[in-house]
Amino acid sequence: MPIATINPATGETLKTFEQLSDAQIDRKLQIAAEAFSKYRKSSFAERARLMQRAAEILEGKKEKFARMMTTEMGKTFRSAVEEAVKCAWACRFYAENGQAFLADEVVATPATRSYVRYQPLGPVLAVMPWNYPFWQVIRAAAPILTAGNVMLLKHASNVPQCALLIEELFREAGFPEGVFQTLLIGSPKVEAVLGDSRVAAATLTGSEGAGVQVALGAAKQVKKVVLELGGSDPFIVMPSAKLDEAVATAVKARIANNGQSCIAAKRFIIAEPIAEEFQSRFVSAMAALKVGDPFDEKTDLGPLATKDGVESLDRSVRTTVESGGEILTGGKPLSRPGNFYAPTVLGKIPKGSPAHCDELFGPVASVFRAKDLDEAIRIANDSRFGLGASAWTNDEKERERLINEIESGMVFINRMVASDPRLPFGGVKWSGYGRELGSFGIREFTDIKTVWIQ
Repeated sequence: MPIATINPATGETLKTFEQLSDAQIDRKLQIAAEAFSKYRKSSFAERARLMQRAAEILEGKKEKFARMMTTEMGKTFRSAVEEAVKCAWACRFYAENGQAFLADEVVATPATRSYVRYQPLGPVLAVMPWNYPFWQVIRAAAPILTAGNVMLLKHASNVPQCALLIEELFREAGFPEGVFQTLLIGSPKVEAVLGDSRVAAATLTGSEGAGVQVALGAAKQVKKVVLELGGSDPFIVMPSAKLDEAVATAVKARIANNGQSCIAAKRFIIAEPIAEEFQSRFVSAMAALKVGDPFDEKTDLGPLATKDGVESLDRSVRTTVESGGEILTGGKPLSRPGNFYAPTVLGKIPKGSPAHCDELFGPVASVFRAKDLDEAIRIANDSRFGLGASAWTNDEKERERLINEIESGMVFINRMVASDPRLPFGGVKWSGYGRELGSFGIREFTDIKTVWIQ
């Protein structure tokens, strides 16, 4: 894939970029190593001050950043502004709480004094996706930099200008040269960067295939890696749920970010007594969505980020239907310039079909029916993914079973799954390992050092 800005709403190539040469990459790695040797010794107060300044810039220039997000990957301008503001929240959260998260933890032993100290590891390679071009980067960078590490960003090739704006953001905030650098490189060069002795660890958000490659590369070098991969999140609705709220949230949970979110609800598992009514309302609401220009305030659903994404999604839908699935609304690309796909709901999902097994990345919802809670949990767990889950019930016993028995890194009751700087974010099974955000996120890339003083 070329490194280029291609407007997903029109298909027009707006700007292209040359990849860094091997010599340029080597120079950036050396700058990162030299920056870390000094930055690791900086006080937490100084790092917090810089992170607070980054938050101020994100809020002050939120519309500038949002315009680039919408231009490069097609999310609605409204949601892009919200993304910039959320990034500021994450920066402030770690500036205000990071010191407590990294404080020495005293442990009672026979020693005169024994404790755990958290210290930075070094340059961290971050391989990031295009779907949240600022948030995915900032939610990793805020804890990584606050802990005293430095970061090398390999962003997705279709959002290069967002990647460069983020580097500009940290430079303007006053972070020393080399503490945050963008590498304009293609995926084939990632292995060599990860294998370089100056890189201490890596974090990746992306596809299963990319995650496997980075995990293998890290394993060869015995380096720490955090992986946040795909998700096919269940959205379970039981008879005691408030149906109006559940339907409205189901639509929002499926089309958030034009349906291109790892934690978007994708499999809607509805209890039989309310299945017919839920499905009728849900299909009507999806069919009524306004698809169009992501800069238009009235638009509900913008384009997919890439042409390949539309083609892949359409293949999955067609294969599911050919296997016996049913299209309840939508089910095809829209005949217009750009990467638009109709809001779609599928029913009668066949076992083994793409809608049953895979992550459908776009505005396509799959509806399943469950005769009782046992079957709802079984369907929810019948997936190789385990990122998040949303469950709707006002029965306390059902809540506890859903929390305890659903195989996922996150369970939200009567709310859609969302990331929050205060809480750990990540999954199990093929959704990856390790955690971002919360106190866990800042400790992931530290040396958890035991100290014993006799």
